[in-house]
Amino acid sequence: MIMEMFMWTSPRTMKTFGTTQEFANSTKSLAANQGLYNGFLAAGLIWGLVYPNASVGLHIQIFFLACVIIAALYGGATSSRSIIIKQGLPAIIALLLVLFL
Repeated sequence: MIMEMFMWTSPRTMKTFGTTQEFANSTKSLAANQGLYNGFLAAGLIWGLVYPNASVGLHIQIFFLACVIIAALYGGATSSRSIIIKQGLPAIIALLLVLFL
């Protein structure tokens, strides 16, 4: 979220996402929107962790992790296959941990 919303045109972020300065400048508002989306997903996951009823909290976590996985699959199909690994794999691991621990 921080990289996409506030650091999109920084050299480190451009290297991470494999973009050029021109591309980063022209897509800054789109990246900020994506960062906001990621922030809402993170907020949902935190909400699931702190929800007073553990059973409900578990379902909240599963829902938001599924959203991240679906977004990664869509990004992998429409943008870059590496998104499946960069975004999807951590979410899949987290979902497995939530389900089995």
